Amino acid sequence: MTPRRQLVVLVGADLISNLGTRISVVTIPWLVLVSTGSPTKMGLVAFAETLPYLLSSALGTPWADRFGLRRTSILCDAGSAVAMVVVALTPWLGFAPLVALVAVAGALRGIGDRVKHVMFRPVAEAAGVPLIRLTSAYDGLSRVVTLFGAAVGGVLIAVFGVTEAILIDAATFAVCALLIGVLVRPPATPSPPGPPENYLRALRGGFGYLGRDRPLLGMLVVVSALNMVANASVAVYIPVWVARELHGPSGLGLVLAAFSAGALLGNVVFTALGPRLPRRLTFLVGALIAGTPRLVALAISDDLPVVLVVTFLSGIGIAAVNPLLGVALYERVPAELQTRVIGIAGSLAFVGLPVGALLGGWSVDALNLTPALLLMAAFCLLVTASPLLARMTTPSRPTPATTP
Repeated sequence: MTPRRQLVVLVGADLISNLGTRISVVTIPWLVLVSTGSPTKMGLVAFAETLPYLLSSALGTPWADRFGLRRTSILCDAGSAVAMVVVALTPWLGFAPLVALVAVAGALRGIGDRVKHVMFRPVAEAAGVPLIRLTSAYDGLSRVVTLFGAAVGGVLIAVFGVTEAILIDAATFAVCALLIGVLVRPPATPSPPGPPENYLRALRGGFGYLGRDRPLLGMLVVVSALNMVANASVAVYIPVWVARELHGPSGLGLVLAAFSAGALLGNVVFTALGPRLPRRLTFLVGALIAGTPRLVALAISDDLPVVLVVTFLSGIGIAAVNPLLGVALYERVPAELQTRVIGIAGSLAFVGLPVGALLGGWSVDALNLTPALLLMAAFCLLVTASPLLARMTTPSRPTPATTP
Protein backbone atom coordinates (compact mmCIF):
# COMPACT_ATOMS: atom_id res chain seq x y z
CA MET A 1 0.00 0.00 0.00
CA THR A 2 1.31 3.44 -0.92
CA PRO A 3 2.29 5.85 1.88
CA ARG A 4 -0.56 8.21 0.94
CA ARG A 5 -3.11 5.41 1.27
CA GLN A 6 -1.56 4.37 4.57
CA LEU A 7 -2.00 7.94 5.80
CA VAL A 8 -5.68 7.87 4.78
CA VAL A 9 -6.17 4.55 6.60
CA LEU A 10 -4.35 5.79 9.72
CA VAL A 11 -6.39 9.00 9.93
CA GLY A 12 -9.59 7.10 9.17
CA ALA A 13 -8.86 4.52 11.86
CA ASP A 14 -8.21 7.26 14.39
CA LEU A 15 -11.49 8.97 13.50
CA ILE A 16 -13.37 5.68 13.85
CA SER A 17 -11.84 5.26 17.30
CA ASN A 18 -12.86 8.84 18.14
CA LEU A 19 -16.39 8.06 17.01
CA GLY A 20 -16.44 5.14 19.43
CA THR A 21 -15.29 7.45 22.22
CA ARG A 22 -18.10 9.93 21.45
CA ILE A 23 -20.67 7.13 21.34
CA SER A 24 -19.51 5.84 24.72
CA VAL A 25 -19.99 9.33 26.20
CA VAL A 26 -23.72 8.79 25.60
CA THR A 27 -24.18 5.04 25.93
CA ILE A 28 -22.31 4.37 29.17
CA PRO A 29 -24.04 7.10 31.26
CA TRP A 30 -27.37 5.95 29.80
CA LEU A 31 -26.62 2.39 30.88
CA VAL A 32 -25.92 3.67 34.38
CA LEU A 33 -29.11 5.72 34.40
CA VAL A 34 -31.37 2.84 33.34
CA SER A 35 -29.67 0.35 35.67
CA THR A 36 -29.27 2.55 38.78
CA GLY A 37 -31.48 5.63 38.25
CA SER A 38 -28.73 7.76 39.84
CA PRO A 39 -27.46 10.98 38.20
CA THR A 40 -24.62 11.02 40.73
CA LYS A 41 -23.42 7.63 39.52
CA MET A 42 -23.66 8.89 35.94
CA GLY A 43 -21.23 11.67 36.84
CA LEU A 44 -18.91 9.24 38.61
CA VAL A 45 -18.73 7.03 35.54
CA ALA A 46 -17.95 10.02 33.29
CA PHE A 47 -15.22 11.12 35.71
CA ALA A 48 -13.85 7.56 35.88
CA GLU A 49 -13.37 7.59 32.11
CA THR A 50 -11.96 11.13 31.78
CA LEU A 51 -9.35 11.15 34.56
CA PRO A 52 -7.52 7.96 33.47
CA TYR A 53 -7.60 9.25 29.89
CA LEU A 54 -5.77 12.42 30.89
CA LEU A 55 -3.30 10.62 33.17
CA SER A 56 -2.41 7.83 30.75
CA SER A 57 -1.89 10.33 27.92
CA ALA A 58 1.00 11.79 29.89
CA LEU A 59 2.22 8.96 32.10
CA GLY A 60 1.87 5.93 29.81
CA THR A 61 3.81 7.17 26.81
CA PRO A 62 7.33 6.04 27.92
CA TRP A 63 6.06 2.46 27.88
CA ALA A 64 4.60 3.03 24.41
CA ASP A 65 8.03 4.13 23.16
CA ARG A 66 9.57 0.94 24.48
CA PHE A 67 6.81 -1.39 23.29
CA GLY A 68 6.42 0.23 19.86
CA LEU A 69 3.88 2.77 18.66
CA ARG A 70 2.01 0.57 16.20
CA ARG A 71 1.78 -2.38 18.58
CA THR A 72 0.67 -0.08 21.40
CA SER A 73 -2.08 1.39 19.23
CA ILE A 74 -3.38 -2.05 18.22
CA LEU A 75 -3.27 -3.38 21.78
CA CYS A 76 -5.00 -0.32 23.27
CA ASP A 77 -7.85 -0.32 20.75
CA ALA A 78 -8.31 -4.08 21.08
CA GLY A 79 -8.34 -3.73 24.86
CA SER A 80 -10.93 -0.94 24.66
CA ALA A 81 -13.11 -3.19 22.49
CA VAL A 82 -12.88 -6.03 25.01
CA ALA A 83 -13.69 -3.71 27.92
CA MET A 84 -16.80 -2.40 26.16
CA VAL A 85 -17.97 -5.92 25.31
CA VAL A 86 -17.69 -6.92 28.98
CA VAL A 87 -19.61 -3.78 30.00
CA ALA A 88 -22.39 -4.60 27.53
CA LEU A 89 -22.73 -8.32 28.26
CA THR A 90 -22.24 -8.44 32.02
CA PRO A 91 -24.36 -5.66 33.57
CA TRP A 92 -24.95 -7.95 36.56
CA LEU A 93 -21.36 -7.36 37.72
CA GLY A 94 -22.49 -4.22 39.53
CA PHE A 95 -21.54 -0.57 39.64
CA ALA A 96 -17.98 -0.82 41.04
CA PRO A 97 -16.75 -3.25 38.32
CA LEU A 98 -18.42 -1.03 35.72
CA VAL A 99 -16.46 1.98 36.98
CA ALA A 100 -13.25 -0.08 36.89
CA LEU A 101 -13.87 -1.27 33.33
CA VAL A 102 -14.68 2.24 32.13
CA ALA A 103 -11.51 3.54 33.81
CA VAL A 104 -9.44 0.86 32.07
CA ALA A 105 -11.01 1.73 28.72
CA GLY A 106 -10.34 5.43 29.30
CA ALA A 107 -6.70 4.77 30.18
CA LEU A 108 -6.21 2.60 27.11
CA ARG A 109 -7.76 5.22 24.85
CA GLY A 110 -5.54 7.94 26.31
CA ILE A 111 -2.40 6.05 25.29
CA GLY A 112 -3.86 4.80 22.01
CA ASP A 113 -4.91 8.25 20.85
CA ARG A 114 -1.51 9.76 21.58
CA VAL A 115 0.53 7.09 19.78
CA LYS A 116 -1.66 7.30 16.68
CA HIS A 117 -1.04 11.04 16.59
CA VAL A 118 2.71 10.45 16.86
CA MET A 119 2.50 8.04 13.89
CA PHE A 120 0.89 10.78 11.79
CA ARG A 121 4.21 12.55 11.27
CA PRO A 122 6.36 9.78 9.71
CA VAL A 123 3.49 8.48 7.59
CA ALA A 124 2.65 12.00 6.36
CA GLU A 125 6.30 12.74 5.55
CA ALA A 126 6.58 9.46 3.63
CA ALA A 127 3.42 10.42 1.71
CA GLY A 128 4.73 13.92 0.95
CA VAL A 129 1.79 15.61 2.71
CA PRO A 130 2.61 18.95 4.45
CA LEU A 131 2.11 18.62 8.20
CA ILE A 132 0.17 21.89 8.45
CA ARG A 133 -2.32 20.59 5.88
CA LEU A 134 -2.65 17.26 7.68
CA THR A 135 -3.24 18.81 11.11
CA SER A 136 -5.83 21.22 9.72
CA ALA A 137 -7.74 18.54 7.78
CA TYR A 138 -7.64 16.22 10.78
CA ASP A 139 -8.93 18.93 13.10
CA GLY A 140 -11.88 19.57 10.79
CA LEU A 141 -12.73 15.89 10.44
CA SER A 142 -12.48 15.31 14.19
CA ARG A 143 -14.89 18.20 14.74
CA VAL A 144 -17.37 16.51 12.42
CA VAL A 145 -17.00 13.31 14.47
CA THR A 146 -17.49 15.27 17.69
CA LEU A 147 -20.51 17.06 16.28
CA PHE A 148 -22.30 13.89 15.19
CA GLY A 149 -20.85 11.27 17.54
CA ALA A 150 -23.18 11.98 20.46
CA ALA A 151 -26.17 12.08 18.11
CA VAL A 152 -25.15 8.71 16.67
CA GLY A 153 -24.99 7.30 20.20
CA GLY A 154 -28.50 8.51 20.92
CA VAL A 155 -29.83 7.04 17.68
CA LEU A 156 -28.17 3.70 18.37
CA ILE A 157 -29.78 3.52 21.80
CA ALA A 158 -33.19 4.41 20.39
CA VAL A 159 -32.99 1.93 17.50
CA PHE A 160 -31.13 -1.04 18.97
CA GLY A 161 -31.15 -0.58 22.75
CA VAL A 162 -28.33 0.31 25.11
CA THR A 163 -26.64 -3.11 25.16
CA GLU A 164 -26.44 -3.34 21.39
CA ALA A 165 -25.31 0.30 21.19
CA ILE A 166 -22.37 -0.45 23.48
CA LEU A 167 -21.48 -3.51 21.37
CA ILE A 168 -21.44 -1.30 18.27
CA ASP A 169 -19.24 1.09 20.25
CA ALA A 170 -16.88 -1.82 20.95
CA ALA A 171 -16.84 -2.68 17.26
CA THR A 172 -15.47 0.77 16.37
CA PHE A 173 -12.37 0.13 18.49
CA ALA A 174 -11.96 -3.36 17.04
CA VAL A 175 -12.16 -1.96 13.49
CA CYS A 176 -9.52 0.65 14.34
CA ALA A 177 -7.16 -2.04 15.69
CA LEU A 178 -7.75 -4.22 12.60
CA LEU A 179 -7.13 -1.40 10.12
CA ILE A 180 -3.85 -0.36 11.71
CA GLY A 181 -2.76 -3.96 12.25
CA VAL A 182 -3.34 -4.99 8.64
CA LEU A 183 -2.83 -1.87 6.53
CA VAL A 184 -0.53 0.61 8.32
CA ARG A 185 3.25 0.20 8.43
CA PRO A 186 4.91 3.45 9.58
CA PRO A 187 8.50 3.98 8.44
CA ALA A 188 10.97 2.51 10.89
CA THR A 189 12.71 5.01 13.17
CA PRO A 190 16.21 4.25 14.44
CA SER A 191 16.45 3.42 18.14
CA PRO A 192 18.79 5.58 20.25
CA PRO A 193 22.09 3.89 21.10
CA GLY A 194 22.54 2.16 24.42
CA PRO A 195 20.04 0.48 26.73
CA PRO A 196 16.43 1.78 26.91
CA GLU A 197 15.80 4.64 29.33
CA ASN A 198 14.13 3.69 32.56
CA TYR A 199 10.56 4.87 33.00
CA LEU A 200 11.15 7.83 35.32
CA ARG A 201 14.07 9.18 33.31
CA ALA A 202 12.05 8.96 30.10
CA LEU A 203 9.10 10.75 31.71
CA ARG A 204 11.33 13.47 33.14
CA GLY A 205 12.83 13.93 29.70
CA GLY A 206 9.41 14.70 28.25
CA PHE A 207 8.43 17.13 31.01
CA GLY A 208 11.89 18.69 30.93
CA TYR A 209 11.78 19.36 27.20
CA LEU A 210 8.35 20.93 27.41
CA GLY A 211 9.45 23.13 30.29
CA ARG A 212 12.39 24.42 28.24
CA ASP A 213 10.44 25.07 25.05
CA ARG A 214 8.67 28.21 26.26
CA PRO A 215 6.93 29.09 22.95
CA LEU A 216 5.41 25.61 22.76
CA LEU A 217 4.42 25.72 26.41
CA GLY A 218 2.80 29.11 25.82
CA MET A 219 0.73 27.67 22.98
CA LEU A 220 -0.43 24.84 25.25
CA VAL A 221 -1.48 27.28 27.96
CA VAL A 222 -3.57 29.20 25.42
CA VAL A 223 -5.22 26.03 24.05
CA SER A 224 -6.00 24.81 27.57
CA ALA A 225 -7.59 28.18 28.40
CA LEU A 226 -9.67 28.06 25.22
CA ASN A 227 -10.81 24.52 26.07
CA MET A 228 -11.78 25.74 29.51
CA VAL A 229 -13.83 28.58 28.02
CA ALA A 230 -15.43 26.21 25.50
CA ASN A 231 -16.54 23.69 28.12
CA ALA A 232 -17.74 26.38 30.53
CA SER A 233 -19.79 27.84 27.68
CA VAL A 234 -21.30 24.54 26.56
CA ALA A 235 -21.97 23.20 30.05
CA VAL A 236 -23.12 26.39 31.81
CA TYR A 237 -22.95 29.81 30.15
CA ILE A 238 -24.87 29.17 26.93
CA PRO A 239 -27.69 27.13 28.55
CA VAL A 240 -28.13 29.76 31.29
CA TRP A 241 -28.11 32.61 28.74
CA VAL A 242 -30.65 30.82 26.55
CA ALA A 243 -32.93 30.15 29.51
CA ARG A 244 -32.65 33.76 30.75
CA GLU A 245 -32.97 35.61 27.45
CA LEU A 246 -35.03 33.26 25.28
CA HIS A 247 -37.10 31.63 28.05
CA GLY A 248 -36.84 28.18 26.52
CA PRO A 249 -34.41 25.68 24.99
CA SER A 250 -35.13 26.53 21.34
CA GLY A 251 -31.98 28.62 20.82
CA LEU A 252 -29.54 26.27 22.56
CA GLY A 253 -28.91 24.06 19.56
CA LEU A 254 -28.57 27.10 17.29
CA VAL A 255 -25.81 28.67 19.37
CA LEU A 256 -23.90 25.40 19.67
CA ALA A 257 -24.34 24.69 15.96
CA ALA A 258 -23.15 28.20 15.03
CA PHE A 259 -19.76 27.59 16.66
CA SER A 260 -19.42 24.15 15.06
CA ALA A 261 -20.37 25.52 11.64
CA GLY A 262 -17.83 28.32 11.95
CA ALA A 263 -15.13 25.85 12.98
CA LEU A 264 -15.88 23.58 10.03
CA LEU A 265 -15.80 26.48 7.55
CA GLY A 266 -12.60 27.74 9.12
CA ASN A 267 -11.00 24.31 8.79
CA VAL A 268 -11.81 24.17 5.09
CA VAL A 269 -10.27 27.61 4.52
CA PHE A 270 -7.25 26.96 6.74
CA THR A 271 -6.53 23.59 5.12
CA ALA A 272 -6.23 25.40 1.79
CA LEU A 273 -4.40 28.52 2.97
CA GLY A 274 -2.56 27.33 6.08
CA PRO A 275 0.83 26.59 4.49
CA ARG A 276 1.01 30.19 3.19
CA LEU A 277 -0.09 32.01 6.35
CA PRO A 278 2.31 33.46 8.98
CA ARG A 279 2.03 31.00 11.84
CA ARG A 280 2.59 33.19 14.90
CA LEU A 281 0.21 35.92 13.73
CA THR A 282 -2.42 33.38 12.63
CA PHE A 283 -2.29 31.58 15.97
CA LEU A 284 -2.58 34.85 17.88
CA VAL A 285 -5.49 36.16 15.83
CA GLY A 286 -7.30 32.82 15.90
CA ALA A 287 -6.92 32.51 19.68
CA LEU A 288 -8.09 36.08 20.28
CA ILE A 289 -11.18 35.58 18.09
CA ALA A 290 -12.03 32.12 19.43
CA GLY A 291 -12.53 32.88 23.11
CA THR A 292 -13.21 36.39 24.37
CA PRO A 293 -15.69 37.79 21.77
CA ARG A 294 -18.35 35.11 22.24
CA LEU A 295 -18.24 35.51 26.02
CA VAL A 296 -18.61 39.28 25.69
CA ALA A 297 -21.51 38.84 23.24
CA LEU A 298 -23.36 36.67 25.76
CA ALA A 299 -22.64 39.21 28.51
CA ILE A 300 -23.80 42.39 26.76
CA SER A 301 -26.42 41.24 24.25
CA ASP A 302 -29.89 39.74 24.53
CA ASP A 303 -30.22 39.48 20.74
CA LEU A 304 -29.95 35.90 19.41
CA PRO A 305 -28.79 36.88 15.87
CA VAL A 306 -25.92 38.93 17.33
CA VAL A 307 -24.82 36.04 19.52
CA LEU A 308 -25.07 33.62 16.60
CA VAL A 309 -22.92 35.79 14.33
CA VAL A 310 -20.21 36.37 16.96
CA THR A 311 -20.23 32.69 17.93
CA PHE A 312 -19.90 31.69 14.26
CA LEU A 313 -16.88 34.00 13.84
CA SER A 314 -15.33 32.59 17.02
CA GLY A 315 -15.67 29.13 15.49
CA ILE A 316 -13.74 30.31 12.44
CA GLY A 317 -11.00 31.57 14.77
CA ILE A 318 -10.57 28.28 16.61
CA ALA A 319 -10.01 26.46 13.30
CA ALA A 320 -6.43 27.74 13.10
CA VAL A 321 -5.43 27.16 16.71
CA ASN A 322 -5.35 23.38 17.12
CA PRO A 323 -3.69 22.64 13.75
CA LEU A 324 -0.90 25.14 14.46
CA LEU A 325 -0.30 23.59 17.87
CA GLY A 326 -0.19 20.17 16.23
CA VAL A 327 2.33 21.14 13.59
CA ALA A 328 4.47 22.91 16.22
CA LEU A 329 4.62 19.67 18.21
CA TYR A 330 5.67 17.72 15.13
CA GLU A 331 8.28 20.21 13.95
CA ARG A 332 9.79 21.47 17.21
CA VAL A 333 10.00 18.28 19.29
CA PRO A 334 12.84 15.86 18.47
CA ALA A 335 11.59 12.57 17.04
CA GLU A 336 12.85 10.49 19.97
CA LEU A 337 10.82 12.61 22.42
CA GLN A 338 7.64 13.03 20.45
CA THR A 339 5.60 10.23 22.02
CA ARG A 340 6.05 11.43 25.58
CA VAL A 341 5.92 15.17 24.79
CA ILE A 342 2.79 14.85 22.65
CA GLY A 343 1.21 12.76 25.41
CA ILE A 344 1.99 15.35 28.07
CA ALA A 345 0.85 18.14 25.76
CA GLY A 346 -2.48 16.40 25.17
CA SER A 347 -3.10 16.13 28.88
CA LEU A 348 -2.25 19.78 29.46
CA ALA A 349 -4.50 20.90 26.60
CA PHE A 350 -7.46 18.82 27.73
CA VAL A 351 -7.21 19.59 31.45
CA GLY A 352 -9.11 22.80 30.74
CA LEU A 353 -12.25 20.81 29.90
CA PRO A 354 -13.20 19.54 33.38
CA VAL A 355 -11.87 22.73 34.99
CA GLY A 356 -14.05 24.83 32.71
CA ALA A 357 -17.24 23.02 33.66
CA LEU A 358 -16.49 23.43 37.36
CA LEU A 359 -15.50 27.11 37.10
CA GLY A 360 -18.46 27.89 34.89
CA GLY A 361 -20.97 26.58 37.40
CA TRP A 362 -19.21 28.12 40.38
CA SER A 363 -18.84 31.56 38.77
CA VAL A 364 -22.52 31.81 37.80
CA ASP A 365 -23.62 30.71 41.27
CA ALA A 366 -21.27 33.15 42.97
CA LEU A 367 -21.45 36.18 40.65
CA ASN A 368 -24.51 35.76 38.40
CA LEU A 369 -24.22 35.25 34.66
CA THR A 370 -23.10 38.63 33.31
CA PRO A 371 -20.24 39.25 35.79
CA ALA A 372 -19.14 35.64 35.38
CA LEU A 373 -18.98 36.02 31.61
CA LEU A 374 -17.05 39.29 31.79
CA LEU A 375 -14.58 37.86 34.30
CA MET A 376 -13.99 34.77 32.17
CA ALA A 377 -13.65 36.97 29.07
CA ALA A 378 -10.99 39.11 30.79
CA PHE A 379 -9.10 36.00 31.87
CA CYS A 380 -9.27 34.54 28.36
CA LEU A 381 -8.05 37.80 26.81
CA LEU A 382 -5.14 37.96 29.25
CA VAL A 383 -4.03 34.42 28.45
CA THR A 384 -4.47 34.59 24.68
CA ALA A 385 -2.56 37.87 24.49
CA SER A 386 0.16 36.65 26.83
CA PRO A 387 3.71 37.83 26.16
CA LEU A 388 4.72 34.17 26.03
CA LEU A 389 3.38 34.07 22.50
CA ALA A 390 5.73 36.85 21.41
CA ARG A 391 8.57 34.32 21.49
CA MET A 392 6.86 31.83 19.19
CA THR A 393 9.05 32.88 16.27
CA THR A 394 12.24 31.84 18.10
CA PRO A 395 14.12 29.87 15.42
CA SER A 396 16.05 27.58 17.71
CA ARG A 397 14.63 24.80 19.76
CA PRO A 398 16.04 23.45 23.02
CA THR A 399 18.34 20.51 22.88
CA PRO A 400 17.05 17.66 25.03
CA ALA A 401 19.24 17.00 28.01
CA THR A 402 21.09 13.70 28.06
CA THR A 403 20.54 13.29 31.76
CA PRO A 404 17.56 14.32 33.93
